[in-house]
Order: sequence, then structure tokens, then C-alpha cells
Amino acid sequence: PKKKKTKVEVRSINLGTDYEYGVLNIHLTAYDMTLAESYAQYVHNLCNQLSIKVEESYAMPTKTMEVLRLPDQGNKMVLDSVLTTHERVVQISGLSATFAEIFLEIIQSNLPEGVRLLVKEHTEEDFKGRFKARPELEELLAKLN
Repeated sequence: PKKKKTKVEVRSINLGTDYEYGVLNIHLTAYDMTLAESYAQYVHNLCNQLSIKVEESYAMPTKTMEVLRLPDQGNKMVLDSVLTTHERVVQISGLSATFAEIFLEIIQSNLPEGVRLLVKEHTEEDFKGRFKARPELEELLAKLN
């Protein structure tokens, strides 16, 4: 049976207390998709083993960047290569301030080469950034209203 898609709901953001962090996003960015995916899986499993609550784990839209270079002769830019950046996010909550240092040390020490790690508090902009912009859909909605 096909899984029914449910609409993603906006939840209130837990800001945490003096002794415990609220909702944290662990961003893992890499040029190699399998590397980003497998390390996100490792972080997710580590959180489960250490009894850190994983709110959700998801992929951000892939970003593509074209690298242009100027040849020795001429003044027209030439396409050199295309870089795709893959980003995975593991969202956790309930991380105590005393254990956070140990947890982040474990994550950093096992970080594979070529993967960038960013840990930050979850914001409303992070939630909105998950979804691809769909200008054609927004145009149609504007015409209806």
C-alpha cells in the first residue's frame, strides 16, 4: 500500500532551559551524497544509543554551483565543473548542557574528511528553508486571489 503524504505542520520551537538545550539542528554538508547520508545515519544511531531524542532526520534541497574559469587566451568564461552540495539535518532535543560537550566531541572526532559539521539552534527560517521554492505554484495562487 502506498503511504499517504501528510502535510508538514508547524510546531512551536522549544527554546530549552539553563541546563538543557532546546531543539538543535545538526547540519552535515558534503559533495558526496553517500558520505553525507551515511554520516547522518551514524549521528542518528549515536543519538539513539546515548538516549538523545531525535525529533526528525531529513535532507535539504541539493544545491548546484557552477565553477567558471578564464582561459589563457580570450576573455570569455568557460565552464570548468559543476559542484553539487548535499546536506542532511538531524534534529535533536533534550540535550543536557553537561553532556553536550561530550556528545559534540564524539561527533567531531568521527567526522569523515569532506563533511562539514554545523550545530545550531532550530529557528523558523530553518523550517522554511527545508522546502524548495515553487514560483510557478505561487504565481497560480496569486492569480486565484
